[in-house]
Amino acid sequence: MPGRCSNCEKSSALIASTLGACVDCIRDFPNEVLPSIREVQHATRREFGLPPEPPRDEEGVRCPLCVNECLIPEGGRGFCGLRTNEGGKLVHLAGTAKKGILHWYYDPLPTNCVAAWVCEGSKMYGYHNLAVFYGACSFNCLFCQNWHYRQMSPQDNGLSAQELAGKADSRTFCICYFGGDPTPQIPHALATSRLLARRGVRVCWETNGSLEPKALEQAVRLSLETGGCIKFDLKAYDENLHLALTGVTNRQTLENFALAARYIPQRPEPPLLVASTLLVPGYIDAQEVSGIARFIASLDPDIPYSLLGFHPHFYIHDLPRTSVRHAEEAERAARQAGLTNVHIGNRHLLSRAY
Repeated sequence: MPGRCSNCEKSSALIASTLGACVDCIRDFPNEVLPSIREVQHATRREFGLPPEPPRDEEGVRCPLCVNECLIPEGGRGFCGLRTNEGGKLVHLAGTAKKGILHWYYDPLPTNCVAAWVCEGSKMYGYHNLAVFYGACSFNCLFCQNWHYRQMSPQDNGLSAQELAGKADSRTFCICYFGGDPTPQIPHALATSRLLARRGVRVCWETNGSLEPKALEQAVRLSLETGGCIKFDLKAYDENLHLALTGVTNRQTLENFALAARYIPQRPEPPLLVASTLLVPGYIDAQEVSGIARFIASLDPDIPYSLLGFHPHFYIHDLPRTSVRHAEEAERAARQAGLTNVHIGNRHLLSRAY
């Protein structure tokens, strides 16, 4: 059944019923549509026992780890759910070198990594990636393809950085952190990475890029030194659209991406920095991809950029899978914006729906 935009009353199969707004109204009339979308965002977080939005208590204790910069009230929790204020002190329930909330597994190489098409790991048959799926996130993506991270709890036992590093063996070529996102548990990931870097394991990241800049630089340097890469998921270019889809601004993500790009001349190959965008039907269109691609090209036109097929999931469940036409239009837009290294990923998910 087609969705309907509450503002312009347009009806289309490419309007998500959860959002109740079309992409044009989100971009052009945010004051009219974002308040109701914000309420949807809040409801989806309450369902999992998470704070509806980053706390802003002027008397609260500040968490500096990500763009949200939560000011956590006494007895409250930060947006990611892993930090509390106890007696005016910031308490880390998880995400430190002593405890990370995560699942891990060996992912045989070559794997379906976002950067597989430009990564040396794709040639390492017989080896594996140590895949680390973290159980927290700094965003609230309504289309999350890995929303099951929310089923993990800071009360779970977890693993220390030392224990996680101990899972690597002689066949471990690389480690990659994703989730959720590594951002809320970046101290744990950095501590693990330092241990593995000494053993010659390549360090890679898949992130929304919202971590604080000093931590971002540490992550980039570990990838630079070990031969790994950092993969930014650039979800949208227009800030209002980003807020609608993720609940959080993209300003720090874009600033961090530009910061990471400064390190490219130190190691042009294999690629240090990779970008990707999920082609959400009806929302992340060729216009949006063009904006992202122009931004990337302004930094370095050779940065690899992967366009990923969407599958209906989580709270955006009534949109079709990304169409072949949509993906090809997005690819053309990215190349016309100046990028030289563009790739359509997840082709097996593409449809002929629109």
